[in-house]
Amino acid sequence: MIKSHRAAALMIVGMAGSLSALAADVAGMVKTSSGRVVIERQGETLPATVGTQVRVADRVRTGGDGAVGVTLRDNTLLSAGPGSLVVIDKFAFDSSTLDGRMSVGVRKGTLSVATGKIAKRTPESVDFHTPTSVLGVRGTEFIIEVAGGSNE
Repeated sequence: MIKSHRAAALMIVGMAGSLSALAADVAGMVKTSSGRVVIERQGETLPATVGTQVRVADRVRTGGDGAVGVTLRDNTLLSAGPGSLVVIDKFAFDSSTLDGRMSVGVRKGTLSVATGKIAKRTPESVDFHTPTSVLGVRGTEFIIEVAGGSNE
């Protein structure tokens, strides 16, 4: 009897560890979406409807008529305009200590940013990069535009 309880407890602990690892990969959530907006994740293309999770390594792509608003777990707000490609390269956030790091790539199009708790606590832990530059965060709101850019 004790052995079966121990096995069940180990199984629950293992499942909880898997769930927390999955939660750690979730960077945020789609809050607004209009026109054609998709998330490219591990070779799949998913519709980016309101409530869809955005994970580390996701590519958020808007069509010519698309726009999307994403709220990251630290309350950073990302708004991409038509014809944009944004990649969440790194995101980690501890809501109890407010420690974290973030790196977001803007491959093409436009991205409006209102930074959240990570940038307020440790701005050196946040960067946004384009094909030709890396932007360190010192302010709280800014816009990035990448003319031309890459679909990759």
